[in-house]
Amino acid sequence: MNPLLSRLQPYPFERLRELFAPITPNPAYAPISLGIGEPKHAAPELVKQALTAALGSGLSGYPATTGTPALRQACASWLQRRYGVQVNPSTQVLPVNGTREALFAFAQTVIDPTRDGATVVCPNPFYQIYEGAALLSGATPYYAPSDPARNFAVDWDSVPEAVWARTQLLYVCSPGNPTGAVMPLDEWRKLFALSDRYGFVIASDECYSEIYFRDEPPLGGLEAATQLGRSNFERLVAFTSLSKRSNVPGLRSGFVAGDAAILQQLLLYRTYHGSAMSPVVQTASIAAWNDEQHVIDNRAQYRAKFAQVTPLLASVMDVALPDAGFYLWAAVPERWQGRDTDFACELLAQYNVTVLPGSYLARQAQGLNPGQGRVRMALVAETAECLEAAQRIVQFIQSNP
Repeated sequence: MNPLLSRLQPYPFERLRELFAPITPNPAYAPISLGIGEPKHAAPELVKQALTAALGSGLSGYPATTGTPALRQACASWLQRRYGVQVNPSTQVLPVNGTREALFAFAQTVIDPTRDGATVVCPNPFYQIYEGAALLSGATPYYAPSDPARNFAVDWDSVPEAVWARTQLLYVCSPGNPTGAVMPLDEWRKLFALSDRYGFVIASDECYSEIYFRDEPPLGGLEAATQLGRSNFERLVAFTSLSKRSNVPGLRSGFVAGDAAILQQLLLYRTYHGSAMSPVVQTASIAAWNDEQHVIDNRAQYRAKFAQVTPLLASVMDVALPDAGFYLWAAVPERWQGRDTDFACELLAQYNVTVLPGSYLARQAQGLNPGQGRVRMALVAETAECLEAAQRIVQFIQSNP
């Protein structure tokens, strides 16, 4: 067996199942889960129609890993409309089967484990694929903590120069999971300067970019590079997906865009890995990327939901509207003294509501676990169900002073 597999840690939801195994939830309440970030809004009709219409001819041939020219053009056109970014759809865009597989494959492509001290820097807390991808590529993860004093922006300045010097890959997540923090232009400028100095590649995970609560949409990595005169996107690749934008996580569709030389190598890796997207999915994806109205409608649903739920929870917890994304990153009240797992267990037992302990989304590093004492709540269900969950959480906290 590959000995690197032994370095992988259990996924947060496996740990959650083990944590909850001894608990019998209160049967007086119907179960509500805010634990998993799986979109529950209805998939757009136009995507379903395109999917079914393609079944007649889309299953009779092997797809190319590069995707069809029509799909790559749809992705490039969306980048132009959304970010004002121009890319060559033939060399700077590559369709992928969701960002999860692409984020993992990317580390296998760019990491050279024979170089001394191969390191991958990622946020902390973080999406666990970053860690697993780093470990299975033969690298060592370094966890850069988020800073509560700066709306949970990642404290890149805390990373020692010696770590940057051996870094080969940096995972950035903006808007962040679980915190919802969006990186401003100055932060991108800092990271590009570090990349220029030390030669590492930046993977920008942007799958939450279309769910936001301010008037101005979140800044993207390619957009930041363009604004800073880096229009060739050297050592930068952005990852985006239809899962959250279009409520189609089961479609497994996204794309990566950026540095053409890196994408050429990623294409080579994925060709051998067998990662071509089904022609049926490609057709449905074109329909999704070419339409913006369903995205606007989806964003409006989230805005209305968060506007009702956030103040309710803020009356009993330290929680605020995030920059973007569909999570609330809430501190457990003082009565639990930072024990986020106890809070989650007691909430499930008494009110049958599931939340994810923040410590499960982070690692103990530099003397602390920056997720400790917080819980992540995924407001992905319909508004009524999320409101019901929030009301139960309020009752739970008030009944446990």
